[in-house]
Amino acid sequence: MSIWWSLHLRREAASVPLARRLLLGTMETAGVDPDISYDLSVALSEACANAVEHGGAAGPGSASADYRVTAYLDGEKCRIEVADSGPGFPARRGRRATAPAAPTRTGVLAEHGRGLGLIEQLADHVHFRNRPGHGAVVSFDKILKWREGALLKVS
Repeated sequence: MSIWWSLHLRREAASVPLARRLLLGTMETAGVDPDISYDLSVALSEACANAVEHGGAAGPGSASADYRVTAYLDGEKCRIEVADSGPGFPARRGRRATAPAAPTRTGVLAEHGRGLGLIEQLADHVHFRNRPGHGAVVSFDKILKWREGALLKVS
């Protein structure tokens, strides 16, 4: 089985649950285990929220007023990519994924700054990179598990 889809979404908060629901619906239809689906949907929500918040100026007609989500269910793996047109990651994050710093008391209670670390915890492989020019790309994948009797399960 192989399924893929791609969305171009406005950098608006309402786009985040739309992407999440599409992913959950695709995985439910395919027969993916609900725990795996949930982990991936939370990771996707975090990546989309980062694109909405940090993806660039959202002026009318601006190239950075949108972002792209692409999901691939191919064989036993799901790969998700979220790309925006913002300023990108700081140099150390752009070169390679690094483990999040140990949380401080302030960091644990902070409203922001936990999304990338959460994605790293929920996915099997994560890659952060900058696009040529401007923009960031977060890609992550996870090995799939299937519900009993899944219709689209790979044999």
